[in-house]
Amino acid sequence: MLTAAQILAFLATAIVLTATPGPDNLMVLSMGMSRGRRAGIAFGLGCALGCLSHTLLAVIGVSALVAASPLAFTLLKVAGGVYLVWMGVQAWRHAGAVRVGGEAGDATPLRQLFLKGLVANAINPKVVLFFLSFLPQFVVASQGQMEWQLGLLGLLFTAQAVVLFGLLGYFSGSVGAWLNRRPNAGLWLDRLAGTVFIGLGVRMMTSR
Repeated sequence: MLTAAQILAFLATAIVLTATPGPDNLMVLSMGMSRGRRAGIAFGLGCALGCLSHTLLAVIGVSALVAASPLAFTLLKVAGGVYLVWMGVQAWRHAGAVRVGGEAGDATPLRQLFLKGLVANAINPKVVLFFLSFLPQFVVASQGQMEWQLGLLGLLFTAQAVVLFGLLGYFSGSVGAWLNRRPNAGLWLDRLAGTVFIGLGVRMMTSR
């Protein structure tokens, strides 16, 4: 269904974007630093699995547009490209502006932390827009079965997020301290992600 080239290109891009300091992974790091590894892992797994709801919405939404009107799908691609370029510009403008906190947290059970991460990601409209813009980039129309391609790409994104967020939770203390001591690391990660966003956006707007 997906070629090896599709999978490798998608995973490489997804890992860069997931690893870039942002609201989700910074919350995972902060949770792990303040509450310990198990809390960071629980919250991170919730955030990662929240991506499944966005995958479902992307599959349903994009597939419906393709079936209804090629013009509507083209407009979605253009709007998605503009959104990705905007995200890239914002990443460059605010590069290196984040720091990881380690304040003491409450005694929330791990199950509740997992659910908190799940809900926080699932109801985030920015993540919905990101999935609608990002996943179609790696669909190859000539291979057919767009719904399955989108679904598998979403599952791949979720799987790599589970691994990365789990590792972030486990090594949260070390990673958070390292990032705070080296602000340039976050700066260049932001710039790398911004460049990727802009490149994807331009590609989306200019591709047929």
